[in-house]
Amino acid sequence: MILSIVIPNNPSDADREAVLKPLLAYNTARAGDPRFHPVAILLADEAGHHVGGLWGKCAYDWLFVDLLAVPEEHRGENHGRTLMEQAEEIARANGCVGIWLDTYEFQARGFYEKLGFEVFGTLDDHPVGQKKFFLRKRF
Repeated sequence: MILSIVIPNNPSDADREAVLKPLLAYNTARAGDPRFHPVAILLADEAGHHVGGLWGKCAYDWLFVDLLAVPEEHRGENHGRTLMEQAEEIARANGCVGIWLDTYEFQARGFYEKLGFEVFGTLDDHPVGQKKFFLRKRF
Protein backbone atom coordinates (compact mmCIF):
# COMPACT_ATOMS: atom_id res chain seq x y z
CA MET A 1 0.00 0.00 0.00
CA ILE A 2 1.28 3.45 -0.93
CA LEU A 3 0.56 6.31 1.46
CA SER A 4 0.37 9.94 0.49
CA ILE A 5 0.77 13.11 2.55
CA VAL A 6 -2.32 15.30 3.03
CA ILE A 7 -2.22 18.71 4.74
CA PRO A 8 -5.74 19.99 5.42
CA ASN A 9 -6.30 23.74 5.58
CA ASN A 10 -8.73 23.37 8.49
CA PRO A 11 -7.94 20.18 10.39
CA SER A 12 -11.03 18.53 11.88
CA ASP A 13 -11.71 16.38 14.92
CA ALA A 14 -11.78 13.41 12.54
CA ASP A 15 -8.29 14.35 11.31
CA ARG A 16 -7.05 14.41 14.92
CA GLU A 17 -8.70 11.05 15.57
CA ALA A 18 -6.93 9.58 12.50
CA VAL A 19 -3.59 10.44 14.15
CA LEU A 20 -4.63 9.61 17.70
CA LYS A 21 -6.09 6.15 17.06
CA PRO A 22 -2.89 4.37 15.92
CA LEU A 23 -0.83 6.28 18.50
CA LEU A 24 -3.10 5.16 21.35
CA ALA A 25 -3.00 1.59 20.07
CA TYR A 26 0.81 1.66 19.98
CA ASN A 27 1.13 3.27 23.42
CA THR A 28 -1.38 0.91 25.01
CA ALA A 29 0.41 -2.13 23.57
CA ARG A 30 3.70 -0.96 25.11
CA ALA A 31 2.71 0.87 28.31
CA GLY A 32 -0.73 -0.51 29.14
CA ASP A 33 -4.08 1.17 29.48
CA PRO A 34 -3.53 4.94 30.01
CA ARG A 35 -6.74 5.05 32.09
CA PHE A 36 -7.61 8.28 30.29
CA HIS A 37 -10.05 10.46 32.23
CA PRO A 38 -10.92 14.04 31.19
CA VAL A 39 -11.08 16.62 33.98
CA ALA A 40 -13.09 19.86 33.98
CA ILE A 41 -13.50 22.12 37.02
CA LEU A 42 -15.48 25.19 36.05
CA LEU A 43 -15.98 28.65 37.54
CA ALA A 44 -19.53 29.97 37.21
CA ASP A 45 -20.80 33.53 37.64
CA GLU A 46 -23.96 34.50 39.54
CA ALA A 47 -26.09 33.68 36.48
CA GLY A 48 -24.54 30.20 36.23
CA HIS A 49 -22.47 30.98 33.11
CA HIS A 50 -19.13 29.23 32.96
CA VAL A 51 -16.46 31.95 32.88
CA GLY A 52 -13.23 30.04 33.48
CA GLY A 53 -11.79 27.09 35.30
CA LEU A 54 -9.45 24.18 34.77
CA TRP A 55 -9.30 21.66 31.91
CA GLY A 56 -7.06 18.62 31.91
CA LYS A 57 -6.81 14.86 31.80
CA CYS A 58 -5.62 11.97 33.88
CA ALA A 59 -3.51 9.54 31.87
CA TYR A 60 -0.64 7.19 32.69
CA ASP A 61 -0.80 7.95 36.42
CA TRP A 62 -0.47 11.75 36.12
CA LEU A 63 -2.98 14.55 35.80
CA PHE A 64 -2.01 17.02 33.06
CA VAL A 65 -3.46 20.51 33.49
CA ASP A 66 -3.95 21.73 29.94
CA LEU A 67 -5.77 24.99 30.69
CA LEU A 68 -6.32 27.13 33.79
CA ALA A 69 -8.07 30.49 33.55
CA VAL A 70 -9.55 32.84 36.11
CA PRO A 71 -11.20 35.99 34.74
CA GLU A 72 -8.94 38.97 35.38
CA GLU A 73 -11.53 40.74 37.53
CA HIS A 74 -11.60 37.73 39.89
CA ARG A 75 -7.87 37.12 40.29
CA GLY A 76 -6.48 37.42 43.79
CA GLU A 77 -9.58 35.79 45.31
CA ASN A 78 -7.97 32.32 45.63
CA HIS A 79 -9.99 30.82 42.78
CA GLY A 80 -6.82 29.52 41.10
CA ARG A 81 -5.65 27.88 44.32
CA THR A 82 -9.10 26.33 44.81
CA LEU A 83 -9.13 24.98 41.24
CA MET A 84 -5.70 23.42 41.73
CA GLU A 85 -6.69 21.91 45.09
CA GLN A 86 -9.75 20.35 43.46
CA ALA A 87 -7.55 19.04 40.63
CA GLU A 88 -5.22 17.45 43.17
CA GLU A 89 -8.16 15.74 44.89
CA ILE A 90 -9.34 14.39 41.53
CA ALA A 91 -5.83 13.24 40.64
CA ARG A 92 -5.42 11.40 43.93
CA ALA A 93 -8.88 9.82 43.60
CA ASN A 94 -7.86 8.53 40.16
CA GLY A 95 -4.64 6.98 41.48
CA CYS A 96 -2.32 9.58 40.00
CA VAL A 97 1.19 10.05 41.39
CA GLY A 98 1.26 13.76 40.57
CA ILE A 99 0.20 16.71 38.43
CA TRP A 100 2.12 18.32 35.60
CA LEU A 101 1.54 21.39 33.46
CA ASP A 102 3.24 24.07 31.43
CA THR A 103 3.16 27.84 31.71
CA TYR A 104 4.76 30.75 29.91
CA GLU A 105 7.28 33.09 31.53
CA PHE A 106 4.66 35.87 31.41
CA GLN A 107 2.01 33.70 33.09
CA ALA A 108 1.97 31.94 36.45
CA ARG A 109 5.22 30.11 37.29
CA GLY A 110 5.39 31.68 40.75
CA PHE A 111 1.76 30.77 41.47
CA TYR A 112 2.44 27.10 40.76
CA GLU A 113 5.69 27.09 42.73
CA LYS A 114 3.80 28.43 45.78
CA LEU A 115 1.55 25.37 45.44
CA GLY A 116 4.54 23.02 45.60
CA PHE A 117 5.32 22.59 41.90
CA GLU A 118 8.90 22.43 40.61
CA VAL A 119 10.31 23.19 37.17
CA PHE A 120 11.49 20.08 35.33
CA GLY A 121 12.04 21.62 31.91
CA THR A 122 12.36 24.91 30.07
CA LEU A 123 11.78 25.75 26.41
CA ASP A 124 13.61 28.92 25.38
CA ASP A 125 12.27 31.29 22.72
CA HIS A 126 8.64 30.20 22.98
CA PRO A 127 7.66 32.84 22.03
CA VAL A 128 10.96 34.37 20.92
CA GLY A 129 12.52 36.23 23.84
CA GLN A 130 10.35 34.36 26.38
CA LYS A 131 10.40 30.93 28.00
CA LYS A 132 7.90 28.17 28.58
CA PHE A 133 8.26 26.21 31.81
CA PHE A 134 7.20 22.64 32.50
CA LEU A 135 6.31 22.01 36.13
CA ARG A 136 5.32 18.99 38.21
CA LYS A 137 4.08 18.23 41.67
CA ARG A 138 4.60 14.69 42.85
CA PHE A 139 2.40 13.43 45.68
